[in-house]
Amino acid sequence: MEKEVHEQYEYARRRIKQKKRLYFHFVVFVLGSLLLFLGHQFLNSNVISDWYQWIIATWLFLFILHFIKIFITDRFMNKDWEREQIDRLVALQKKKIEQLQLQIESEETNNSI
Repeated sequence: MEKEVHEQYEYARRRIKQKKRLYFHFVVFVLGSLLLFLGHQFLNSNVISDWYQWIIATWLFLFILHFIKIFITDRFMNKDWEREQIDRLVALQKKKIEQLQLQIESEETNNSI
């Protein structure tokens, strides 16, 4: 039982760390976007007028990917999901090995006749 409690604690700690990084990413994104906007206003860049918008849009896309990973993907693909997948694959391998053993045994009996 103690092992399960420890695993739950580690999972909760890891999730909190992930969410903390996401929130930090959001704050850096907002501040960085603001700095890019202000930099554009002060530089009066006329060569490419929307350069900062492209950077902010790309950064927003990366933030959305980060958000999806934390709140959608990692939510259902956790340790329990991994264990279920491993157990399922091990069961399939065992079944295949049993089928091969039965096939070998039947071929041996056919060859001995």
